Amino acid sequence: MLELRNTAKLVGGEHHIRPTNLVLQRGELNVLLGPTLSGKTSLMRLMCGLDKPTSGSIFFDGVDVTGVPVQNRNVAMVYQQFINYPAMTVYENIASPLRLQGKDKATIDREVRRAAELLRMTPYLDRTPLNLSGGQQQRTALARAIVKNASLVLLDEPLANLDYKLREELREELPKVFAQTGAIFVYATTEPSEALLLGGNTATLSEGRITQFGKTIDVYRRPVDLVTAQTFADPPLNMLPVVKSGTSFTVDGKPVMAVPAHLAGISDGPVMVAFQPHHISFKPQSDGAAKMTVRTEISEIAGSESFVHMSYAGQRWVMIEPGVHDITPDQTMDVFVDTRHLLAFSADGRTLAADA
Repeated sequence: MLELRNTAKLVGGEHHIRPTNLVLQRGELNVLLGPTLSGKTSLMRLMCGLDKPTSGSIFFDGVDVTGVPVQNRNVAMVYQQFINYPAMTVYENIASPLRLQGKDKATIDREVRRAAELLRMTPYLDRTPLNLSGGQQQRTALARAIVKNASLVLLDEPLANLDYKLREELREELPKVFAQTGAIFVYATTEPSEALLLGGNTATLSEGRITQFGKTIDVYRRPVDLVTAQTFADPPLNMLPVVKSGTSFTVDGKPVMAVPAHLAGISDGPVMVAFQPHHISFKPQSDGAAKMTVRTEISEIAGSESFVHMSYAGQRWVMIEPGVHDITPDQTMDVFVDTRHLLAFSADGRTLAADA
């Protein structure tokens, strides 16, 4: 078990990590989700001992390791910018942590080839890193982390340089591989979709602060505040300031949508409602969908789906719609918001009711 107790990191008087309490269990996948500069890498450097916290403590399996340097911990870390030994072959790069551990030749060969097969690197074992593509070099670094059998494995956006197909395969395989070792597995990403694909637990970060930690699907469906909901939205969360008046949400005194059942208990008055881009569509997704007349802006066609940008009551929205949709700008059209998934926030950003 890895435990951070009121752990903080100050650099030049600025908080890179605000006082943090966090417990990570062995055999579990933990995702750090947040935009660039939210504190993901800083937090991982504290976890593994590359940096020492300014205040607070870090415990591993009940032992205080706050001042223990990284070389004295059984950890493995892989960055987006891969690091390999240029004079060694791929085989020797992957084998290097096993040789340091004093493993016998047969064990080294078995583990190296197992990791190489998983990461599609078997044909390249005799090459040196300079004779590999960037993606192949990253896979070599990942394989080295796999064979190390570390107690704590930290992956800092490790798949960013890989092609789409391999990225999707590894997102499925890596959690299984590390779960079998009983290690604590921490995976940093800027992509909400990647966090959802990986599953496990997710900690959302904003400006050096963990805003929420829990089962990934629970954090996504039931964010505790607006910042967390925005962190877990890509494209950005669609928002609309309204006034709850009985059974209706109103804008400028006019009803725009019925209050869904899961928000019926909130008090009347000003509310910020929000919904994900895939909860708005050309056709109603449910019987209670709210029909909204919007003004079109532009559509972005991304393969098998389109990102349709629009405006409503001074708010800019985006809709993810399957298929190719070439939208004429500055036109009015009707769209439907699936209010079953509507989120509501108070003036200070707190969630007023959980998503159904």
